[in-house]
Amino acid sequence: MKEAVRPPAAETAPALPHARSGEPLGPAGPTTVHYWPVEHLDALDFDPLLHRLVREEPVALVRMRYGEGHAWLVTRYEYVKEVTSDPRFSRALTVDRPVTGMTPHNVAPARGIGRTDAPDHTRLRRLVAQAFNRKRAAALRAETEATVERLVDTMMSRPAPADLADYVSGPLPERVIGKLLGVPRADLGRLQQWRAVILSTDVPVTQTSTVKSDIAAYFRQLADHRLREPGDDLFSELAAAEARGDLSRAELVSLSVMIVLNALDQVRNQCTSMVYALLTHPEQLAALQADPGLLPSAVEELLRFIPQRCGVGMPRIATEDVTVGGVTIAAGDAVYVSYLAADRDPAVFTHPDRLDLTRTEAPNLAFGHGPHYCLGAALTRIQCHAVLSTLLHKAPGLRLAVPPEEVRWRRGTINRGPEALPLAW
Repeated sequence: MKEAVRPPAAETAPALPHARSGEPLGPAGPTTVHYWPVEHLDALDFDPLLHRLVREEPVALVRMRYGEGHAWLVTRYEYVKEVTSDPRFSRALTVDRPVTGMTPHNVAPARGIGRTDAPDHTRLRRLVAQAFNRKRAAALRAETEATVERLVDTMMSRPAPADLADYVSGPLPERVIGKLLGVPRADLGRLQQWRAVILSTDVPVTQTSTVKSDIAAYFRQLADHRLREPGDDLFSELAAAEARGDLSRAELVSLSVMIVLNALDQVRNQCTSMVYALLTHPEQLAALQADPGLLPSAVEELLRFIPQRCGVGMPRIATEDVTVGGVTIAAGDAVYVSYLAADRDPAVFTHPDRLDLTRTEAPNLAFGHGPHYCLGAALTRIQCHAVLSTLLHKAPGLRLAVPPEEVRWRRGTINRGPEALPLAW
């Protein structure tokens, strides 16, 4: 079933002083600031503004519901890679700056890895990469596969229908991240509650501030505990790095918060959405069932095709005038990139709005690009691969237990995905 792309909204915000109507900002530059409320969409529907901009205005100006002023939005695949690889666009300069955005608060901690530049960013990434070594990755892969087997067996031992998110894609990242970080299983419920608040698009700032303080206090206490009683986990290694002076306590806490938030939310949504996509594209599912060797490329195509989030991620600030796609972005301007739009760029992907598991074109940008490429990309791929592989093997008759239009989708949060996915087999 091919997902519909809604026609682009015609509404734009009144032009701001920096972008007066009829006065281009650079060669072939935009003349309008587009008001982008980032509305929540159903199923796998693609954002209509992103769909239009990547084709017609790949370097555009937008204003969202929160923050101040406006920002550039870069959508074309080539330009997105340029911006995210260029050190003249700074994440660190976003700290304490109220850039227009889709949430009333900054999701990423001020001292976190997502809001730093080299050399601090390089140092933090190296510490995580050293701790997440090949031996630990291999052990996590084996444990993930075994965990998925048990979860799927439990689900299929119950009378159908059963909710994939409840039985498999929800518990899986909790157990994997608990093992990786050394977070006690008894604490995962609290972390999930905090995650829901921090990743919300409409919770008041006062509430998110309280939750951020609570989760920071939790990780400070866990760091103290791991210094006294280290284990074979990533958090113990990061705590030891803090003791050596390789990172600060604030960096340790913010790094842990981002790892946990992304791990708990992303895998649940990605795995559940992948199963939904396959079950609503029966010809693609049939091709995968006929040739299980397609699974690695299928995971990559699903990552490209599924709009995994609402809106955009973190902005950057230009440190000097930079020309992107013939448009001059001035020093001090805020810039967003859309990986979702880049993954639907018709200049790169043939029929980009189609799901095609045999696609062999450019790599997707689902986990970003450049120095800020997602730290959890490999772990997310491992979990998604394990879920799909196990379901294909154990449930060849897998199907939705309700019509597709009755599947409920999450609202009021940054990341997209089904609230529940009732399955039969």
